[in-house]
Amino acid sequence: FQAEDGIRDRSPSRGLGDVYKRQQQRGLFILAAMLCLTPYIQAPVALFIGILCAQTLRHPFPEMNSKIISYLLKISVIGLGFGINLFQAIQAGKEGLLFTICSIGLTIVIGWLLGCWANMDFKTSYLISCGTAICGGSAIAAISPIIKANEKQMSVALGTVFILNAVALFTFPIIGHYLNMSQHQFGLWCAIAIHDTSSVVGAAVKFGNEALQVATTVKLERALFIIPLAVFTILITKQATKKIKFPYFIGLFIVSICIAHYFPQFEQVYTSTVWFAKRGLNLSLFLIGTGLSMNNIKSVGPKPFVQGLILWSIISIISLVFIINT
Repeated sequence: FQAEDGIRDRSPSRGLGDVYKRQQQRGLFILAAMLCLTPYIQAPVALFIGILCAQTLRHPFPEMNSKIISYLLKISVIGLGFGINLFQAIQAGKEGLLFTICSIGLTIVIGWLLGCWANMDFKTSYLISCGTAICGGSAIAAISPIIKANEKQMSVALGTVFILNAVALFTFPIIGHYLNMSQHQFGLWCAIAIHDTSSVVGAAVKFGNEALQVATTVKLERALFIIPLAVFTILITKQATKKIKFPYFIGLFIVSICIAHYFPQFEQVYTSTVWFAKRGLNLSLFLIGTGLSMNNIKSVGPKPFVQGLILWSIISIISLVFIINT
């Protein structure tokens, strides 16, 4: 009877202890997120804090994480448009167009060859190649329904891209400074060689404002190639689809640049908007980091990661050599 009472006594306390622990972890998680909204935390640090939280804390809103990242990133990019010069954006777009087309084609071809060499599942290999070629998670999300990829194939491709994004965000600014790259060169390199828009902007904003302008403009121009890539995928896989996802936020990004150019009297408002957009970007990177738990990293597996790493390294080196020597 005493043992039974003991069990009865301990069960509620254990339950209350679990509730308290969850509340404590939620509080620490929210505190870390708020810290990333302050101007004292730079983009790479925000990502690192997110990764640290993924290893030590339980995510209080795991089912909402990807949706929040998607909307927050798009809103932040649109906000950054108010700080970009229209003529510089046009010039960067012209310079990056041919390079973008060539690099996308080269990435798809090399990715296909690597997938064949490693005897990988075609759908996983193709998604990694598309994510590397254009804009990471957005390209994977757009192409997956066309090739009828399952959840596991999507998760592996996304995991590979996100891990390499995290590496790029830390290493690219270091390499850029070591090679004495100009801000224009670095911005172009980021746009070509880093997968996701969030990491492109995060790396460029640390390097300087001109690098941010070039990187954001060229990267979003690059994202428009999701449509031709989707059509190409339909043709080579002989799949019929009724809907292709178009990145509409890119149009709003262009609108924000034009508004800032043609209505300069609201410059103070634009400055504040850009400031909040950069804080939103930091929070996006923090949330991306919270999705990089050890379980997620282990689930990627060696073959997809090796393919993604080799493909990313080849494109990064080729684009770097080309940019520095032109």
